[in-house]
Amino acid sequence: MRKGAETRERILEIAEASVLAKGFGATSIEEVIAEAGITKSGFFYHFKDKNELARALMLRYVEENDRIFDDVFHRGRQLSDDPLQSFLITLKLLAELMGDLPNGHPGCLIATFTYQERLFDRNVRDIAADAVRSWNGRFRHALNEIATVYPARKGMDLDDVAIMFSCVIDGGIIMSRGLGDPRVLGRQILAFRSVVKMLFAPAAPDIMLPPAPTAIAAE
Repeated sequence: MRKGAETRERILEIAEASVLAKGFGATSIEEVIAEAGITKSGFFYHFKDKNELARALMLRYVEENDRIFDDVFHRGRQLSDDPLQSFLITLKLLAELMGDLPNGHPGCLIATFTYQERLFDRNVRDIAADAVRSWNGRFRHALNEIATVYPARKGMDLDDVAIMFSCVIDGGIIMSRGLGDPRVLGRQILAFRSVVKMLFAPAAPDIMLPPAPTAIAAE
């Protein structure tokens, strides 16, 4: 990596850590410059303004998450040709990956930006929305493949189940940080895994219960 690219990556690392810790509005260009050990002109060489920094942070975050999902889904497919087992393996791998993070997940940049969306232009907001739709679509595709082999329980909308997974991940990140327990995220992914297993499990047949015995009046 060339020096210019290294400097840009260093700026993004510092800015992301600060944004996740205290929000984008409270992250100043001056503090990023100071920690990166560069001049102000050096910062503006890479980013013309703070909004462009936000855009670069979002694109970098989405790219990294896409890489993680690509990897775990690919490994799941390699380990089983059965679509249900492949997805269950994928969820297990993802839970283990989240559990191996030494200090827990640092936070969701999309969630942070969503709560401060007035600080950015439409382009940054669109990147976040498109990323979420893409991830929901990935999960939905996996569920579609399962449903072709294992019909889902009646009354369950697979679109909602796909969105549920995104909610589980973001909610798990927030809960882990709020409780100071990095294990929460992995456990929530495993809980969703159990939901998927039940969703595609064969429905138990209706059982006719015998009538309740009638009381015998005392003579």
